[in-house]
Order: sequence, then C-alpha cells, then structure tokens
Amino acid sequence: MAEAEFNATGVRIERWLRSLTRAGQVVIRDGRLALLTSYGTEIDSAPLGAVQAHKPLFAARDRALATLNGHRYSLTLGTPELFFKALEAARPPHP
Repeated sequence: MAEAEFNATGVRIERWLRSLTRAGQVVIRDGRLALLTSYGTEIDSAPLGAVQAHKPLFAARDRALATLNGHRYSLTLGTPELFFKALEAARPPHP
C-alpha cells in the first residue's frame, strides 16, 4: 500500500492556552505526524501509531485535538475531516 501524505498549511497550533504558531504546518509523511512552525522548524513529531487525534465536543468546527509524545495540541484547520481521514489512511493496519 502506498504511503498516504497530508500537508496542511496556515494551521494555528496551540498547546494549552499558548499559541505556538498562527500559520504552522501539519505534515503526515513516512508514517509520522509532524507539527511545524511557519518557518519550517519542528514543534513536535511522532509515529502515527503513537498519535491520538479527535474532534473536541464543545469547540469550533475547524478544531482538532492531537496528542503527540504526551503533549496535547489544539489544531485549527480549515477542514479537520481531511486531517482525520488522512491520519486513518496512513496508519499501519492493526495485527
């Protein structure tokens, strides 16, 4: 199966109440999820098997929550549904 890739730019990435970047990047490539600043500096990355992501119950429609390496990030994406689909498609199958 070919590796699924996803690249979203202009993503606001927050950790708790602190904004890390307003125009960051979320990249799924080679079995990893990476969060990057607008300058391309890596904020955090983890293998897809260790990433948890979900839609928050009481938040705006363009939000997604992701947990990488024990850190929770709030992602403001234009279309979080595409992010969730790409994440599921890129994950390795369960044995």
